[in-house]
Amino acid sequence: VTSYPNRTSPVERGKWILTNLLGVPPQPPPPNVPPLQENSSDGRTLSLRERMEKHRTDPVCAGCHRLMDPIGFALENFDGVGHWRTAEDGAAIDPSGTLFNGAKVDGAIGLRQTLVARPEVFVGVLTEKMLTYALGRGVEYYDMPAVRKIVQDARSQNFRFSSIVLGIVNSDAFRKQGAE
Repeated sequence: VTSYPNRTSPVERGKWILTNLLGVPPQPPPPNVPPLQENSSDGRTLSLRERMEKHRTDPVCAGCHRLMDPIGFALENFDGVGHWRTAEDGAAIDPSGTLFNGAKVDGAIGLRQTLVARPEVFVGVLTEKMLTYALGRGVEYYDMPAVRKIVQDARSQNFRFSSIVLGIVNSDAFRKQGAE
């Protein structure tokens, strides 16, 4: 889902993680975004990282790409269907980067370590998504105290999945849905 038919997409991977795991979707791209430049001025084929770096030289593009790209590049060792690889088109893959919070990552393990360093962020987003499913409607501003309470209670249980599920089914939002 986060790759093109002929290559991976660090942008789509980064966007997916920002949206679905961290709950901070980036802005949609501006209209008429030009395609990535495939070759350098001397005719050499550019690597995907080089193409993306060239794209980020445009200040309009750089704002969002500095958020998405490092996350996506941390996962570049996985090809379009999830197989592990160390090279693409004969060139070594560089999965390193600096995230929006200044954290340095070098691949999927570094990205994972950074994401789990603040579990309440992921658990909060997971709770919102699960509560949406449980309620059969989107989470509204008035549901957020319940979400925060579920996350806070889950913290005391080391964020066990079962504590999140129990928090949802015991919440007023779930128990009193449809009540007048």
